[in-house]
Amino acid sequence: MATRKPPIPPPSKARKKVRTFSATDEEVHMLEALAAYHGFSKSAMLTSLVKMEFWRVFPAGTAIVKPHAHARVKPAGPKEEEPS
Repeated sequence: MATRKPPIPPPSKARKKVRTFSATDEEVHMLEALAAYHGFSKSAMLTSLVKMEFWRVFPAGTAIVKPHAHARVKPAGPKEEEPS
């Protein structure tokens, strides 16, 4: 007598989602939307966002990461406080 295979669950419950980073489903959809809008892969979109934020926070670079040779670097000045 042949054993009967269990039914295959619907795709939404077929597998647990495996991610190498923590994000909600909503955040993943946001990333997918941004990546599609810019024509990037999700990985390229994350890299682009990290680079943009890095240069915003550290416009002159760090001890390890230096600006490119022809980059325009603003001189470091006092940090402006945000209004309360």
